[in-house]
Amino acid sequence: MKKVIISIFLILFCTGSVWSLDFEETKKLAELGDSKSQYFLGLMYNAGEGVPQDYNKSVYWYTKSAEQGFPEAQGMLGLMYHKGKGVTQDYKKAVYWYTQSAEQGFPGAQGMLGSMYYKGKGVPQDYKKSVYWYTKSAEQGNSKEQYNLGIKYSNGKGVPQDYKKSVFWYTKSAEQGNSSAQYNLGIMYFDGKGVPQNYKIAYVWESLAAAQGQKDAIKNRDIYIKELTPQQLNEAQELASKIQYKIDNLTK
Repeated sequence: MKKVIISIFLILFCTGSVWSLDFEETKKLAELGDSKSQYFLGLMYNAGEGVPQDYNKSVYWYTKSAEQGFPEAQGMLGLMYHKGKGVTQDYKKAVYWYTQSAEQGFPGAQGMLGSMYYKGKGVPQDYKKSVYWYTKSAEQGNSKEQYNLGIKYSNGKGVPQDYKKSVFWYTKSAEQGNSSAQYNLGIMYFDGKGVPQNYKIAYVWESLAAAQGQKDAIKNRDIYIKELTPQQLNEAQELASKIQYKIDNLTK
């Protein structure tokens, strides 16, 4: 089945088995005012799934759904204004719709709203509010925002610098397979920041990130291996395999 996705954000925002829905039936329900169907129809036009890709029509149906208070549609409408897809790019409108969605607890919108506050797009730059929304999203399991929180606690932007909390959030993200979090976590273990120094665990996380093509992780892995005995290396490789197995089976 053809799946044309405009960006990785569409994957993050998409909920439900939209790709298995019948277009004509979805359109009929949407025209009758069903907010969920309006949202799904917006996704179909957005991705070109079962219908020619049309960002203008996507925005139209997201708007219909969003105005009825459907949080996923509000988040996607925010994204369309953010990226200028089907509408003129407008950061203030993006923030407005992200906020409507985020306040209803939608993690994708919470993370994007955190990013807007961090970068000062559509709102005055505010690191504290950025961390607030990253945290809301991270607590719901959003690995991208867990990684972002790890960075904020590491560099002390929006929160007091706290390496232990940085390690906590990097770990949450790394255990979901985020290669950037794995890379940073490996460094934390190698340097002994927020955790006792442990070259073996450092190697584990760098090797997992390296396996995903992280170039800097490949360099670190090849440096860290020199600090391990043959037995430690064997133990590290076994542990890395176990962690990767868990990651591979998260959604199964």
